[in-house]
Amino acid sequence: MEYTVSKLAKLSGVSSRTLRYYDEIGLLKPDRVMPNGYRIYGQEQVNLLQQILFYKELGFGLDDIKDIINSDEYSVEESLVNHLTHLKEEKLRIEILIKNVRKTIQSLKGETMMTDKERFEGFKRELIEKNEDKYGDEARERYGL
Repeated sequence: MEYTVSKLAKLSGVSSRTLRYYDEIGLLKPDRVMPNGYRIYGQEQVNLLQQILFYKELGFGLDDIKDIINSDEYSVEESLVNHLTHLKEEKLRIEILIKNVRKTIQSLKGETMMTDKERFEGFKRELIEKNEDKYGDEARERYGL
């Protein structure tokens, strides 16, 4: 199926202005431009826009996204597998925080007891994961852990 800027914007939830900007910076070029100036997007661009939006959702900047999708090593399938892994991790993190908030509410109402350690479980896990991402390889290399 083919889409004009306005139809793709409506389908994807991004603005027409955003799609024009993506074209301007070379992030998402239309399949073709009609003589009347209308940009026409095909299935390849629809798929690429989905990838762009996944990367934006993960906090990547447009320049980084452009570098990733233009890389010789870029694989759509590998990218989707990585997105899925990240989303599952994020879901687990949010579930832990939800559980923590519920238990805190119950504790405030006097319905249950909550240790001080339990109050910080969700946050502590996040700090450990951040430290692993940032220092894990270096620590294993340096200290043989």
